[in-house]
Amino acid sequence: MAVCIAVIAKENYPLYIRSVPTQNELKFHYTVHTSLDVVEEKISAVGKSLGDQRELYLGLLYPTEDYKVYGYVTNSKVKFVIVVDSSNTSLRDNEIRSMFRKLHNTFTDVMCNPFHNPGDTIQSKAFDGIVSGMMVQSG
Repeated sequence: MAVCIAVIAKENYPLYIRSVPTQNELKFHYTVHTSLDVVEEKISAVGKSLGDQRELYLGLLYPTEDYKVYGYVTNSKVKFVIVVDSSNTSLRDNEIRSMFRKLHNTFTDVMCNPFHNPGDTIQSKAFDGIVSGMMVQSG
């Protein structure tokens, strides 16, 4: 499962970032922010070729020695980034897609909450619970 899950706003500031080994939190912030360049590259490349009919799932953005970084973009240009441990070889592409779909649906529920101001950081307990279920259980 995931070691870091992030939701990045259209303007590229974090709405939500959560990582499992909390001592590496700064490293994951850096990993997520460096992945945004790859996300923008893929969006512009797909946007030129297909017009506005693009796949929301961006796939593997880039692998590092320790992690694999996957991306997803909503129609409103909100970006989801999931970082997975490279040693987890059993995780298939369709499982990553379903994690993004579940995350997107939960994000939509948060945005539909009349007490949530769009653009604010996500502080929903329901969203946090879904993300916790996707994270690697340590220990």
